[in-house]
Amino acid sequence: MRRTAALVAGLMLAVTACSSGQQAAQNRQGQAGFVSGTGNVSVFAPADRKQAPALSGTTLDGKAWTLSDQVGKVVVLNVWGSWCPPCRKEAPDLVAAAKELGPSVQFIGLNTRDLDPAPAKKFVQEFGVKYPSIYDPNGKALLRFRGQISPKAIPTTLVIDKTGKVASRVVGEVSKETLLGMVKDAG
Repeated sequence: MRRTAALVAGLMLAVTACSSGQQAAQNRQGQAGFVSGTGNVSVFAPADRKQAPALSGTTLDGKAWTLSDQVGKVVVLNVWGSWCPPCRKEAPDLVAAAKELGPSVQFIGLNTRDLDPAPAKKFVQEFGVKYPSIYDPNGKALLRFRGQISPKAIPTTLVIDKTGKVASRVVGEVSKETLLGMVKDAG
């Protein structure tokens, strides 16, 4: 009898844990899901490039940032979230590329769906990210890129040419080498 009660209790605990795990996964999917993508690069010929939408916002360090102020520079826009495993994996490559390319290329992060800025700030500190990131907890800035970035495709990296047009895109993780090539092609 005790053995049966223990077995039933164990099964109930397992079912509860499984249900809790499934619910947690559903919550993550609904609130902060990501599509890691394939990492394939889409490169657009100059004649086929579309204008990047207006982008502005407040960075994690409280400063105003506007894409229109960057005309004349190549801009690397990386959409990320602190909760996103592929974002964590690609962060060192983005940091290394930004360092190698220096101030001639403007890197900007677009932090999305971190409802509290603390995890995003911790991510920036943990990975040594020196370039700014716009804090976009509700995804409004991200939605401006509809047609160029899927709202669920996180991470995504765009390279915007000196005239403000999207020159290339990676849906999923980007490597340093790929990013350097994308920037060179956009120039």
